[in-house]
Amino acid sequence: SNPPWSIIISSMFYVYILQSEKSGRYYIGSTGDIPTRLAQHNAGATLSTKAYRPWRLTYTESYETVSEARRREGEIKGWKNPAYMVKTLGIK
Repeated sequence: SNPPWSIIISSMFYVYILQSEKSGRYYIGSTGDIPTRLAQHNAGATLSTKAYRPWRLTYTESYETVSEARRREGEIKGWKNPAYMVKTLGIK
């Protein structure tokens, strides 16, 4: 039989894109818990996003490891051009 720890559900890591409802700007991040992270952004707990609240979630991708999610986050941030990002990822 399986050992007791084998029933633990594997956690996922996510790349997420938020859009400010105030300014329209985008924020790209990664996390293991999107609802909590979004709440932190909207509570003003993140200095870089505090001034642009409220935020809404516009896009997510899931990965099995934190390193994969961070690599993808860096790739998307490297695009620099929000219009390219929106078109490439199909963000509405």
